[in-house]
Amino acid sequence: MRVAFRGAGSGVGELSWGQRELWGGMLRQQTWMPMGIVVPLPGGTTLDDVAAELRFVMERFPSMRTRLRLRADGPPLQVLSAEGSVPIEVVDGEDPGEVSRRLHEAPFDFGRDWPVRTAVVRRDGRLTHQVTVVCHLVNDGFGGVVLGRELDRWRQAGRPAHPGPAPMPPLEQAGWQRSPAGRKQSATALRYWERILRDIEPERFPGAVDPREPRHWQAGFTSRALHLAALAVARRTGTDRTTVLLTAFARALANATGIHPVVVRVVVSNRFRRSLADTVSPVSQPALCVLDVAGRSFDEAVAGTARRALAAYKHAYYDPNDLDALLAATNVDIACYFNDRRPPSPDGTGPAPAAERIAAALPHSEFWWMAKQDRPSERLFLTVEDDPATVRLDLCGDTHHIPPAALEACVRDMETLTVAAAGVAPGRAASTTRSAGG
Repeated sequence: MRVAFRGAGSGVGELSWGQRELWGGMLRQQTWMPMGIVVPLPGGTTLDDVAAELRFVMERFPSMRTRLRLRADGPPLQVLSAEGSVPIEVVDGEDPGEVSRRLHEAPFDFGRDWPVRTAVVRRDGRLTHQVTVVCHLVNDGFGGVVLGRELDRWRQAGRPAHPGPAPMPPLEQAGWQRSPAGRKQSATALRYWERILRDIEPERFPGAVDPREPRHWQAGFTSRALHLAALAVARRTGTDRTTVLLTAFARALANATGIHPVVVRVVVSNRFRRSLADTVSPVSQPALCVLDVAGRSFDEAVAGTARRALAAYKHAYYDPNDLDALLAATNVDIACYFNDRRPPSPDGTGPAPAAERIAAALPHSEFWWMAKQDRPSERLFLTVEDDPATVRLDLCGDTHHIPPAALEACVRDMETLTVAAAGVAPGRAASTTRSAGG
């Protein structure tokens, strides 16, 4: 089934900073960075219902109608189309997870394919699930939250046929970024980066201590205890979960590698900037944090992290080409990332979870190796996945720079350190975590 759309705006231009940030990652990691979601459909949902929602998304958000024009002599251009049609694939009886896997793995043509793939699963004549996969150039994690919120508003308004224009689409962003104000913003941010880069040691990882083949390993770790402990520490210190987990990550990484201070690129949504608050398209960029957490109590380290992170967040909006030139001149290895994908929450108020409740959750923590591959990745990339009931960590590491034992120790130590800071004996934390998988 094909869904025709006609939206506002069209044109060709340079990529925005957020798009360029992702394009660089796609080249390094050799992937189109697909992001997918599987949603159960309410009873009685029809194909026309699914088509109407897809049409709204395509018409409302220009990034959904944006493809690339690849060039041999330079970076790609973005091409925004006002109209076209996209398919909805209807499959009978398949497992929704398998449908999602197939949509993720199918080859992607940046110049020809629309950056959204949609399928519905039908069983016994009834639609049961919708599967959607989008290219990361469409949006980032918090952009997906904005899109979902806008979709809910459209439904509540009675599904009007002609949605208004979306705030600050990528072409408009790119235009501002080329302006004197945009160039000034980038220059200010990069001066902050340069001051830090000139003052740190260029080698940030242990090196080939235990190199493996396949080279890039991905670990998973889930911990309800870490979730509760981070909340308890956040409320005691008046900070938030992200700051607590970033502190734990920095201390655990320092323990695992012996390298101080820890230099982390923290992915920042940038939607605290007024003009970007309601944009769906990708505007997240990494901030640069230097965290010296050695020789301090955990609470002192959290307070220091909060100060450093706030300064870093203010300088996380810049031209990636300018940063590439700076990194080439300074030759510092800063390919260590922290990305908390959970939506913000008011963590600093209310009663803290009791130590007994945290301790009771410890036996349910799990660690496992998710994947081992030769496809390139960053040196180290920690993602905190969005799950309101637990902490789910996804840690990708290059074993030619950081050994597998250090990767495992890092996520386990994050739990040990945080639950200890929340009043649970460290020995209990270490002895009750179990391994899963292999």
